[in-house]
Amino acid sequence: MKHPLIITCAITGAETTKDKQPALPVTPEEQGVASLEAMKAGASVIHLHVRDSHGRPSQNIEDFRLSINEIRKQCGPEIIIQISTGGAVGESIENRASPLSLKPEMASLNIGSLNFGDNVFINAPKDVESMAWEIHKNQIIPELEIYEVGHLESAYTLLKKGVVKLPFHIQFVLGVPGGMSGEIDNFNHLVKYFESKKTPDCSWGVAGIGRYQLPMAIAAIERGGQVRVGFEDNIFYSKGVLATSNAQLVERVAGLAREAGRTVATPAQARQIYGIK
Repeated sequence: MKHPLIITCAITGAETTKDKQPALPVTPEEQGVASLEAMKAGASVIHLHVRDSHGRPSQNIEDFRLSINEIRKQCGPEIIIQISTGGAVGESIENRASPLSLKPEMASLNIGSLNFGDNVFINAPKDVESMAWEIHKNQIIPELEIYEVGHLESAYTLLKKGVVKLPFHIQFVLGVPGGMSGEIDNFNHLVKYFESKKTPDCSWGVAGIGRYQLPMAIAAIERGGQVRVGFEDNIFYSKGVLATSNAQLVERVAGLAREAGRTVATPAQARQIYGIK
């Protein structure tokens, strides 16, 4: 029996711009409204990047505080807020870690480095261990970001070493130029590897980038995983047609899940599945 489907909405991201997606929420107020709309459409988790007053990607703790407060004001205490510790490519590890002191329910943890478009996203082993410790110290559930199979193998090495601790969530991020694409064979390989480990207190989901968002969501619904959608990963509803809102992308996945006979998780159910106390 499959768990209810947890839908995460990555409402903003660090790379998407209003030039390309006019509906992108960048101010705290816009992020609060977008989060409420996504929650009403079926999202239980908000994956949060924030921007400064000029609309630039920020890891400043006060920028995170403003957005988190606005999301709580709009959505209440039920929604799960998962902050990004990835930041924009090139951000220092100290800045990336600083918002963890706000003690959100969840935070992303990037396991390894990779080519990221025209840049290189550096996650040195010592920095990964430092970030994992900060997440654990603040009693936050980590989401391990897996861009290719080597990252997944590294995740289990870090679990064996005690660097990352259960419970955690595995997030396959497929379709980033420089990482694994969102072809179904790649997806199946990662899920098969995960299932072979039979790890208790560990769940998995997938975020398909760009054109891979919808096919990866459908595959995860069928396979029993969780799904992430949102403007961080994809700005289109269909080829060449911009989505009108993050909520529109959430609503489509929620509808597909129900048609496939899988219920959509409430925030309370998501907290239970993820082990959030």
